[in-house]
Amino acid sequence: MDMKVTLSGWELSNPVIPASGTFGYGREFAALYDLNCLGSFSFKGTTLEPRFGNPTPRIAECESAVLNAVGLQNPGIAHVKAVELPEIRKFFGKKVIANISGFSIEEYVRCCRALEGEEQVGIVEVNISCPNVHSGGMSFGTEPGSAYEVTKAVKAATTKPVYMKLSPNVTDIAAIARACADGGADGLCLINTLLGMRIDLARRRPLLANRTGGLSGPAVFPVAVRMVYEVYEAVSIPIIGVGGVASAENVVEMMLAGATAVEVGAANLVDPYICKKIVESLPSVMEKYKIENLSEIIGGAHCNG
Repeated sequence: MDMKVTLSGWELSNPVIPASGTFGYGREFAALYDLNCLGSFSFKGTTLEPRFGNPTPRIAECESAVLNAVGLQNPGIAHVKAVELPEIRKFFGKKVIANISGFSIEEYVRCCRALEGEEQVGIVEVNISCPNVHSGGMSFGTEPGSAYEVTKAVKAATTKPVYMKLSPNVTDIAAIARACADGGADGLCLINTLLGMRIDLARRRPLLANRTGGLSGPAVFPVAVRMVYEVYEAVSIPIIGVGGVASAENVVEMMLAGATAVEVGAANLVDPYICKKIVESLPSVMEKYKIENLSEIIGGAHCNG
């Protein structure tokens, strides 16, 4: 059985990729198992300058989901280049996906330029659900024009494949996807977390210090599948599907919807071995559903699939 998939000319041994936000820079998980069994991994969302993140509490459990408002806590792009990437080389022999965020187009551009010479970075994953402080706090990823502009700018700043990570908190995800494709994106990653809130009954106040947070976990999987399906019909560039994935069956379902590869996020917080388990169980699931080659099922749930 063939589990290999290809993202913009980069062949992965399998489509399973731990998602940014729940895997750090891989070090903690490398102490548990050999990460080279993975297709790749997307490291923690990194910004131009170090960020402490939001005040606590910033995590809340929900039924079949988790709500987080971590706030992009990270050591900054210079530290990642000087410390984290050399550390990753010690335990991971494959290329990684570099997830970057910014609060202006210039910050996105500078992060991309900083990674240009890093051979271990196979794809730059650009998170466009962060606030755009130059547009009254609007997120880049919630309006086609802004999504197009940041995509065009980062594509001009790097020769690496650029995958735009899309926010689900929009009316028409396909319109955002088309704008990114028009801006030159090599691929897309979707979905990011859904905006949510919990109320502390005893205090009668929002449970999170940030009031709202991003909802992830199994509860959002059907939303992610629907959006991947819609985007696959809207654009002709590769899609990395993410959102509630927790099993090999979920991987196959996401690929049938149109994903070439699949990221696993919140499930890593429940079971740190989950990505390894998914990779190991994929062959039996492929056998069950008579799949010889995973790449051949991409978009298979569509009428022309």
